[in-house]
Amino acid sequence: MGGLQKKKYESGSATNYISRNKARKKLSLSLADFRRLCILKGIYPHEPKHKKKVNKGSTAQKTFYLLKDIRFLLHEPVVGKFREYKIFVRKLRKAYGKGEWGGVEKLRENKPAYKLDHIVKERYPTFVDALRDIDDALSMCFLFSTFARTGKCHVETIQLCRRLSVEWMNYVIASRSLRKIFLSIKGIYYQAEVLGQTITWVVPYQFAHDHPTDVDYRVMATFTEFYTTLLGFVNFRLYQTLNFVYPPKLDGKAETELRAEFEEDYAMDSESYLEKLSALSASLARVISSAEDEEAELDHFPVEGDDMEKLEAREKAQQEQDRQKKLFEGLKFFLNREVPRESLAFVLRCFGAQVSWDKSLCIGSTYDVTDETITHHIVDRPSLDKQYMNRYYIQPQWVYDSVNAKMLLPVEDYFLGATLPPHLSPFVEEKEGDYVPPERLKLLALQRGERPVQDEDEEDEEEVENDDDDDDDDEEEEEEEEEEAKLKDMEEKRTRGKAISVKVTPGTAKQENRQRLEQEEKAEEKRLAIMMMKKKDKYLYDKIMFGKKRKVREANKMAAKRKALDEANKSDRKKKSKK
Repeated sequence: MGGLQKKKYESGSATNYISRNKARKKLSLSLADFRRLCILKGIYPHEPKHKKKVNKGSTAQKTFYLLKDIRFLLHEPVVGKFREYKIFVRKLRKAYGKGEWGGVEKLRENKPAYKLDHIVKERYPTFVDALRDIDDALSMCFLFSTFARTGKCHVETIQLCRRLSVEWMNYVIASRSLRKIFLSIKGIYYQAEVLGQTITWVVPYQFAHDHPTDVDYRVMATFTEFYTTLLGFVNFRLYQTLNFVYPPKLDGKAETELRAEFEEDYAMDSESYLEKLSALSASLARVISSAEDEEAELDHFPVEGDDMEKLEAREKAQQEQDRQKKLFEGLKFFLNREVPRESLAFVLRCFGAQVSWDKSLCIGSTYDVTDETITHHIVDRPSLDKQYMNRYYIQPQWVYDSVNAKMLLPVEDYFLGATLPPHLSPFVEEKEGDYVPPERLKLLALQRGERPVQDEDEEDEEEVENDDDDDDDDEEEEEEEEEEAKLKDMEEKRTRGKAISVKVTPGTAKQENRQRLEQEEKAEEKRLAIMMMKKKDKYLYDKIMFGKKRKVREANKMAAKRKALDEANKSDRKKKSKK
């Protein structure tokens, strides 16, 4: 009965959490430094299950962190660097106030700096872990690399992000890792497969944009500070796996080819080399110059049963992937001035094509528009004055659609001035019951090697089917009319009092439809099973069925919309043809 009485809020969940203000005081940091430290270390707030208990009976809104996370931060070396920087700023301000310019120079030379290498190693113990989490780092670096140098963020950060993003693109080109592309309103989505890991990132379009006022660039800059360190580690390791020099250097032969007559017109001497790398038109230098690497072949081991099927499926997928990597091999492309040069050069080089552009557009062009070996000329305007007979003039969408289709699509739909087909997302996978657009069905038929049926043929088939259905209906109606006429004759004879001659006729055995009977039996069994369900299971079953019906309704709605659109387009074409 005796013993100490337990005090309230001194055990359980109340002791596992700590408020943000208390955590900040414990670390002796300002709010901005505390937020910055949490971003770098990957520590985020937690919502307690019993918030009132944790808040000691109060219902006021507070941000809580796990106590063990804050204790973990107490021994972080970066915290000491933050404090040193605070002292540095105080001393610098005092030296400026006193006009001690010699002291100001000494302080600037001894400005405290910190590295995030140990945090990267701590957060990502293995290289595969870092690759899995590289998506956000790539998207942020590509975004910062497009920023104008207006003072919103440091120029050094913008230059570093640009350098790292160019290194990443050169690696993807060298390893031919690109798999999917999608042009969206937000930007261009890319998906690559690097060392068995699927990596997706988004690159903004090269437009001048105003910086929004409701975005905190300090928070974004803190994330970028960590992401640049992470991406530097990853790029270094990836370049090592392919035996490339890091930082990347152009191959000696390629560098002489790219040497322009007036390089100073393109960029300053300090930026000229990076501009050549960012042109994405030349190969990189290797650590040990060797002949082309032979393609690795899969080892074959004797297997039986299911393992054999899995092996065959894996081999088929590998062959398809190898074909996709060489999609544009042997083709020469020339990019016109108005097309997105960097995106197209990146995609085409990833699949083995040769690319060039006008010398006045950018550094790194390898051949002129007059070259007779050019196979495809990419143009994004309704017409072109001077055209060559030995090449295709196509719109840029053909490149992206061919990559997603894993085959060279017919160029007729992408000629100059032609109405382009819809750009379908390769990230959408249709399931059973989903609406599949006709363009997708046509693409699947092309991939299977079938000839897609034209719209007119489909209409003719539908008309023929409708005629057949009408004929069957007419035959059934005639049989019904004959039976009705017989019955009327029998009734008339009865009313007149005439004896109806009764005849015994041999019966004919009716063939039962076994398939139909089986379906009816299954339907009855299913109905009885639903009736015997528990209330909880019945509720779950109803929810599943409701979801399926809703999906069917949405698919039917989309099909009806598409039908209405096609009919409207058809009527417009008829009107135009009459005019």
